[in-house]
Amino acid sequence: MARVVAVVGASRDRRKFGNKAVRAFLHRGYDVLPINPNGGFIEGVPAYASVLDVPGTIDMATVYLQPSVGERVLDELAEKGIEEVWLNPGADADRVVARARALGFVPILDCSIVGIGESPVSYP
Repeated sequence: MARVVAVVGASRDRRKFGNKAVRAFLHRGYDVLPINPNGGFIEGVPAYASVLDVPGTIDMATVYLQPSVGERVLDELAEKGIEEVWLNPGADADRVVARARALGFVPILDCSIVGIGESPVSYP
């Protein structure tokens, strides 16, 4: 069974890493849940405004948000019971990492696209 990944900060803009991640995870066979406050569709996949709107479980979340927003979203990730959290470059400010740890996460501070064996440059 494919793992379910929430791309938090998913974007319709194909130049942004929040979009590249959606495409990379889809390419690798993950069940992808784009999370974007505007909903709609991203790369043909229905987007949710929040992880709390997603029915069922989410195996991992990869965060592509500026720190001021990412820090607040961590509470939702904890409430949803997501165990694996990636804080990508730009989303990994010290205060966000500290908040993640305070919530019991052991955040992975790295590019999740690279973490699944892909390269962001493969997704122009």
